[in-house]
Amino acid sequence: MKGSELESSPKGGAERGQRLVSLDALRGFDMLFIMGGAGLIASLAEWFPCDFTAVLAEQMEHVEWNGLRHHDTIFPLFLFIVGISFPFSLAKQRGQGRSEWAIHQKVLVRGLLLVFLGMVYNGLLDFDFENLRVASVLGRIGLAWMFAALIFMQTGWRVRAVITSALLVGYWLLAGFVPAPDAQGADILTAEGSIVGYIDRILLPGRVLYGSIDPEGILGTVPAIATALLGMFAGEWVKMGAEVSGERLENTASPGKSPASGHSSLPTAKGRVLWMLLAGIVMLALGLLWGEVFPVNKKMWTSSFVLVVGAYSTLMFALFYYIIDVLRWRRWTFFFTVIGMNSITIYLAQRFVRFSYTSEKLFGGLVGLMPEDSCAFFSQAAYIAVCWLFLYVLYRHRIFLKV
Repeated sequence: MKGSELESSPKGGAERGQRLVSLDALRGFDMLFIMGGAGLIASLAEWFPCDFTAVLAEQMEHVEWNGLRHHDTIFPLFLFIVGISFPFSLAKQRGQGRSEWAIHQKVLVRGLLLVFLGMVYNGLLDFDFENLRVASVLGRIGLAWMFAALIFMQTGWRVRAVITSALLVGYWLLAGFVPAPDAQGADILTAEGSIVGYIDRILLPGRVLYGSIDPEGILGTVPAIATALLGMFAGEWVKMGAEVSGERLENTASPGKSPASGHSSLPTAKGRVLWMLLAGIVMLALGLLWGEVFPVNKKMWTSSFVLVVGAYSTLMFALFYYIIDVLRWRRWTFFFTVIGMNSITIYLAQRFVRFSYTSEKLFGGLVGLMPEDSCAFFSQAAYIAVCWLFLYVLYRHRIFLKV
């Protein structure tokens, strides 16, 4: 999958000003937790046990059902980031003269390819179709992003806002008030009693991850489209504002038009950050209030979950954008950028490459010299180092997996 579509030299230098560096850095920060960061923090709690580290370790696990921990934000933040990049990608493709049909075709192919890669990740090549889990993280990203992109291309921001609201409200009315036909007295907002789980059980082929419900199942894709659309709102907001202020972002303006055409009242970069902060606070408040009747729940991807995690994603993007692309404090971003520019690569590679074997062979002896209670921490750090070095080699050779 591409990084931000604001292409520049990955090696930095003068051309880096053309790229929305904050997007790559935020994506890398997010993926670090999948690349071993969560395990590193958990092992730190074992090395230095106390109330604070225990709380940190707990945040590195998913909640059982209702509620939210940091580990529950990783996936929706990634989907939000994918949404942010699309307005830039779309403008770039149109600026290159690509036809609308060709762009639509690319969106469809990309979405379906991610569904296919998700099944490969889940064991498609084992040819055990009876036990194959068809639903997947990559599949959810592919479908939610694909439908959101099609909506984005066909509508203006006002219509998109109505559609986003309708998706969230409609999903609440369905999941919150229509019980599963086989509920047998189970609460409507449980895996067994919800229509969401019921649809997974009767329509998803192969294995349903938790038996009663799949967290990347069928109905949950509907509010996930809203998550991607929220990211597209943020991306369009930054893109249009950059055009007005004359910031150097490649291929954001349509050929033959003044960048400021129709958007002269948009705020400066700092103003855009403040508006994103405000939007995040409003979404958080609405999400928490909605959560009183439709609980924040990742496995069901509830409407309140979309708003709360949308708030987190918006605030994180505002923070990274302000520090990196407004204040231009970028030296510290290199570590995360290397990960962020090949995020799908490392996600898939960890499934098929034994990085743990390599880290053991390279660093196992050194780790063995450490105090016993710190070995898990340094072993996890070694694993992250090997994964990062693998991505760095790809980065240096300008090899990026693009879906």
